[in-house]
Amino acid sequence: MASHISLKQLKVFTTITQHNTLTAASESLFLSKAAVSMALSELEKQIGHHLFDRVNNRLILNQEGQKLLPLADELLSRASSIESLFDQDMTLSGQLRIGASDTIGNQVAPYLLSDFRRHTQHQAQSLFISNSAQICDMLVDYELDIALIEGKTLHPELNATQFSEDEMCVICPPDFPLELNGSISLTELENSQWILREAGSGSREFFHRVIAPRIEHWHEAFQLNTTEALINSVSAGLGLGCLSRLSADHAVRDGRVKMIPMPLDMKRRFWLLVHKEKYQSPLLKAFIDFCHHWHPER
Repeated sequence: MASHISLKQLKVFTTITQHNTLTAASESLFLSKAAVSMALSELEKQIGHHLFDRVNNRLILNQEGQKLLPLADELLSRASSIESLFDQDMTLSGQLRIGASDTIGNQVAPYLLSDFRRHTQHQAQSLFISNSAQICDMLVDYELDIALIEGKTLHPELNATQFSEDEMCVICPPDFPLELNGSISLTELENSQWILREAGSGSREFFHRVIAPRIEHWHEAFQLNTTEALINSVSAGLGLGCLSRLSADHAVRDGRVKMIPMPLDMKRRFWLLVHKEKYQSPLLKAFIDFCHHWHPER
């Protein structure tokens, strides 16, 4: 194997893994498609293996590419760390790609990132919000550096540690009949209609794990992929909803929905995920440590 693999070639390689086409990768790197193609061809020639399978004009990472990806990601991260190695003020440098599931991304991450920026003066973070399943898939594929999700994953390639907790709730339309003390028994929820988040959502996973097994008969009226649509559907009388109190509080205060006190433990944990093979740069280590010691002032 030749010994002159360049950082540029590795950057092209990792970018292609994220976009799966030469055209999209070249646009992301601000290079010509020909330059990206040449860099990949030279890398594959030097390594002596194809790194992608070509399927319908798409480049799909193969087994050899999967071997290279963790090392390429580490080398690029270490190269970025060199920039700040001799800085006298020891400021953090590099880009931090954060993924967050819906509740954390919308209700927690903005305050977490604001405090992190104020504490470290580091400004270069990106935040991608989706459901827990997609966030985990992106972390496995090295498209993210770190993930913050509501439901624990058992993915063998990821390490999970708790960094905070949350409380779930059940919401109902304003005219839903409740006792004067607001209490309700689970038998009163028999044959109820439910508005749920999509498959892969932490909120949906919580409902199926904690609430659904305790109701013999229930029906899924709608499956929605945004929390606000879920709240509006409940407000319109289409069914009950299960979501984080952080997400529901504003609608409860506005009188658009009511919260049903549940005779169940509605607590859940927030999890911080990193790839087991991911090189932890000084920036990533600092952010992980900050998350574990962070106490919101809201």
